[in-house]
Amino acid sequence: MWARRFAGSILSSRLATGISQLGRPLVVPAARPLASAFAMPKFSVNQTRGLQNLQPRRRKHKKAQKGRVPVRTGGSTKGNYMAFGDYGLRVKLGLRLSAKTISAIHVMLKRKLKAIKGLRIWLRVFPDIPVTTKGTEVRMGKGKGAFDYWACRVPKDKIIFEIRGPGLNTELAKDAMRQAGFKLGVPTEFVIANEETKQPKKEDLPPTTIPFLQAK
Repeated sequence: MWARRFAGSILSSRLATGISQLGRPLVVPAARPLASAFAMPKFSVNQTRGLQNLQPRRRKHKKAQKGRVPVRTGGSTKGNYMAFGDYGLRVKLGLRLSAKTISAIHVMLKRKLKAIKGLRIWLRVFPDIPVTTKGTEVRMGKGKGAFDYWACRVPKDKIIFEIRGPGLNTELAKDAMRQAGFKLGVPTEFVIANEETKQPKKEDLPPTTIPFLQAK
């Protein structure tokens, strides 16, 4: 107790004179406010979504009409060319692809190509359409059914998966894509990135509309 009193008296005397033991002015740090003293440090968090839970972050309407798979009659080729990987999987018929099927294909590709270190998989489609269902033997009316799963409409000739990795040969990639096609239920095509399958330049694309010819 006496030691604390002795130290307190020495500190008060130094603060009164403003001179330290070495002859230099004693600088007393300003007191920090209580809120800033106990404030938590700020961290930047980047949220990433895995392919096990494919769904949009937000949507304006929680339900949507069924719609139909688009049929490209105007000459659009969006998504028909290789953009990222060396090998791809193309569907030859339009279909509605569910998020569960996409996740199953992704897991299968990772398991099949587990020996390839540094393997990268690109998903070219995303399930952003809510699909609703009703139970069996339900009378008509009473509003739209309850939400069931997320899906996406994939048109014909669209590439849905692309892969690339060091040491990935054509035979192994073709076998993995063949097994992935079994889960789709439609005819598929194995695509290799080259000058013909890559996205051409805008000036090299054919016209999307036929010019109107007036009758003579």
